[in-house]
Formats: sequence, C-alpha cells, structure tokens
Amino acid sequence: MVQTPSRTLTLEAFLQLPETKPAGEYIDGQIIQKPMPQGKHSAIQTELAPAINGIVKPQKIARAFTELRCTFGGRSIVPDISVFTWNRLARDEKGEIANSFPLAPDWTIEILSPDQSQTKVTKNILHCLEYEAQMGWLIDPEEQTVFVYRPKQQVQVFDQRNQLLLVPPFAGELQLTVGELFSWLSP
Repeated sequence: MVQTPSRTLTLEAFLQLPETKPAGEYIDGQIIQKPMPQGKHSAIQTELAPAINGIVKPQKIARAFTELRCTFGGRSIVPDISVFTWNRLARDEKGEIANSFPLAPDWTIEILSPDQSQTKVTKNILHCLEYEAQMGWLIDPEEQTVFVYRPKQQVQVFDQRNQLLLVPPFAGELQLTVGELFSWLSP
C-alpha cells in the first residue's frame, strides 16, 4: 500500500513518524507499507535468521536481524532479514547494538508474500547492492525458488531441491540446500 502525502515528505520527517505494523518503508518520497507476513513467510523467516546466526554469531563474524530498519542512500527500508558483518554492526556509545542502522546490510534477504510486488522487493535488493551489500536473496515460497543477487553479476536462480544455496563468503560455513530451506514450510 502506498501512502502519498499531500506534500513531499523528507526522509528526516519520515523517520520522526511513529513506527507502524507492518512497517512502512520510505522510497522516493513515498511511504510504502509492507504487507503483513503470512504463514509461509513467517515460517522461513523464523527458521532462517537463527540458522544464519548459529553459524556466524558465535565466531563474531556477523549477525542476522529480522525486520530491522536500515536507512541509507535516501531510503529507509525494512528487509525481512538483514545480516551485518561484525565490524559493520551499528553500535551506540556503550558499544551495544544501536537502535538506528544508517547503512546497508552486507546480506539482505527478502521473503515474498502473496500480495507483495516482486518488482518493489527486487528494487530494494538492488538498492542494497549499490550501497555495499555483498549479496541479496529473494525467496519465493510459492515457487520454491531463491533468486541470488550479487553486485555487477547476473542473477542466479536456485530451484532444484538438492542445489546448495550461494551465500556470502563471510557465511561460507552455512550449508543450506533449496530443499532444506523449503522443508521449513512443513509442520
């Protein structure tokens, strides 16, 4: 859903607005509300983030977050999963995780919801790649397909159950096949 203000809304003004559920994203002067996650989306999101963290967090390589607002390059987006390498984690004055992340994730992951525009989600992934993201995934639960985006490279399609999914080099120990990812849709 696009909410167009009567006058142009600045990014700074958007960031002062109260948060909504589901989250609103600021793209090209417009507030675009993300669709409410549904079952398949939630099943993958709640399994994938801990799977990533189980590999990268104990070794202080990176950390995965769900629904984290990332504001950079004139946009404020909320990827389904944002993964930041340890040295790029936004920290506050106490050295703890900051509330505000003014940078692109190193790995952005979007899970397509039934009523969500694949074009809008792809544009957000491409925006992240323009601002230092190493990789983007677009997961389509209905088609059981993962599209993998990397800077200045052709999109790769993973849709065979035994295919090992491509991950960023910092998460190289994560060995996950297409079949394993979509097995999380079974109760």
